[in-house]
Parts: sequence; structure tokens; C-alpha cells
Amino acid sequence: MKKKILVTGTAGFIGYHISRKLIKEGFNVFGLDNLNDYYDVNLKKERLKQIQKFSAEHKNGWQFIEGDLQDKKLLKDTFNKIKPSIVINLAAQAGVRYSIINPSAYINSNIVGFGNLLDCCRFFKIENLLYASSSSVYGGNTKTPFKENDSTNHPVSLYAATKRSNELMAHTYSHLYNIPSTGLRFFTVYGPWGRPDMAPMIFAEAILSKKPIKIFNQGNMSRSFTYINDVIEIMYKLINKPATANSNFDRNNPEPSTSWNCHRIFNLGNENSIKLLEFIQLLENELGIKSVRKYEDMQPGDVQNTSSDCSSLKDWIGEIDYTSIKKGIKLFVEWYKEYYEY
Repeated sequence: MKKKILVTGTAGFIGYHISRKLIKEGFNVFGLDNLNDYYDVNLKKERLKQIQKFSAEHKNGWQFIEGDLQDKKLLKDTFNKIKPSIVINLAAQAGVRYSIINPSAYINSNIVGFGNLLDCCRFFKIENLLYASSSSVYGGNTKTPFKENDSTNHPVSLYAATKRSNELMAHTYSHLYNIPSTGLRFFTVYGPWGRPDMAPMIFAEAILSKKPIKIFNQGNMSRSFTYINDVIEIMYKLINKPATANSNFDRNNPEPSTSWNCHRIFNLGNENSIKLLEFIQLLENELGIKSVRKYEDMQPGDVQNTSSDCSSLKDWIGEIDYTSIKKGIKLFVEWYKEYYEY
């Protein structure tokens, strides 16, 4: 029998997809989520229904636990009951712009909650911890593509600051308690069952409803849009390859992305960045409708360009086959029309 895996944030976008993948591969999967109302709770509940159905079809283990990482007692009880070997932490207060409106939600969830999780990983001697970071940590950097060893000392949103804090906290626990941990800097993940607060979902809804779409910084932006299936395949490889110490680590010239202990950080994004206006054009083509565009100034906390250098990741797990942006948008639109009954 395969090992037990705890997936936090299992009702979220990436949590949903990785849970299905693990069930398919025969793992005993335990999902934890607080089902907060940051976005449509019905979408989260429908994801859980789909996971339950998928588990029944594959006759593999799946159990959902409703709870919050801030609830330390519940978290310890959960670990004590299921005794997971592997933890995938995707639970967090998401969203760059919302962190400007409600910063305390990010402190509580992303720092206090993550600290509680690390403590459980320590006491229960977890074999492998994967945790979500973000490309947002690169903040005010303008040199692209972003590399893991670039400075991340100038975040431009509290969300980014909490994610960088997670990396530092995980490194400390790896050092003190020998917890193999890998931080994943996700770059604009999109696809079926995506988050409604992300650009692809916002744009699709507006275009189909013939409402204006807001295009910030007058459209002068680019992103490493990364298709969800690619993200899941990479994560699965990392589950089977825990972080190890860098035997060549030089403390006189330290690399931020590796360490003398078992902690590593990887960019996880499509290396082919695309201009935002080009992305919108491809979405329009697939939907067969021209958008009504409203150009606006840059939003506080936003980053103008993101571009991912994944050479370190490829050195670690091998070559990566990315889904083309055209195919990814097609698959996303097919799901969107079916789910929202357009």
C-alpha cells in the first residue's frame, strides 16, 4: 500500500487537481480545507464532490477534513489520527490585491497557520513537505526571467511577503529538525476548475457576458501562464524526489534556493512568457467573441512582468513538456462553457 499524504487546501484549484492525481496513483489521500468564502464556496464544494466521485471510481482512499491551519489542536489531532508520511501544503489566503484590503487574513493564515503546520511536521517526522510559494516573491525585480537565486528582498504586496516568510520558516525547520522541504514558486496557474479571482476566469466571464474587461497598466504586462496539468505532473515528480542538502553549498557565497540542509526552492512556471494582450486575443479567438476593453493604470501590489527560469527544476527532475498556451486556453474554455452552462 502506498503512503498516506495530507493535502491542505484540497478544495482549492491546485489542491483539487493534485488530490485527483494522487488518488489515481494509489495513495491514501487526506484533504484538509477550511472552505473560506474568499471566492465562491460552491465551486470549492463541487471540486470536493468531484474528488469523492473520482475516488469511488478508482476504489482508492480519500477522506476530507474540514478545518483551518490556525486551529492548532485540530491540526495536531489530524496528524495524530492519520499519521501522514508526506504533506503538500496549498492552504493559504490567496490573492495579491486582497492582501492590501485585509492584511491580517494573510498574517493569520499564511504565517500563523503555516507555522502550526511546520510544528506538526516536526513532531510527526514528515518524510517530505511540499509547500506553495509564489512568483510574487520576486516583487520589484525587473530583470527577467526570474531565477531562484535572484534577490527576493523587495516584495510589493503583503501576500508576497508572507510567501517569502514561508520559505524562510521552512528552511529553519529543515535545518533544526531535518524536515525535507521544497518550496514551489507558482507562476500564474490556469486551467479547468480555476480560481474565479484569476485573470483567465475574470476575462472569460466578462467576454461571454459582453461586459468590459479591465486591463491594467494599459495592457503593458506579461505573464508565465502555466497550465494546471503541467503543474501537477511536476509536483508528482517532486513528491517522489524529496529535497536534499546541496553538497557543494558555499556558506561564503550562499545560494538562496538551496542549503547545507534538506531544503530547496524551485520556480514552477511555463518558460514561455506571453504578453497579456496576446493572451486576451487567444481567449477571444477560442470564445469567438471580441472583448470590450477598459484600459486602466497599474494596480497597487501588481508586478508588470513575470517570466520563469526553470533550469534548476529541470536539473532536478528532468525535462519538462509544457502545454502550449493555445491548447491550454482551448481546454480551459471547453470546461468553462460546460461548467457555467454557456
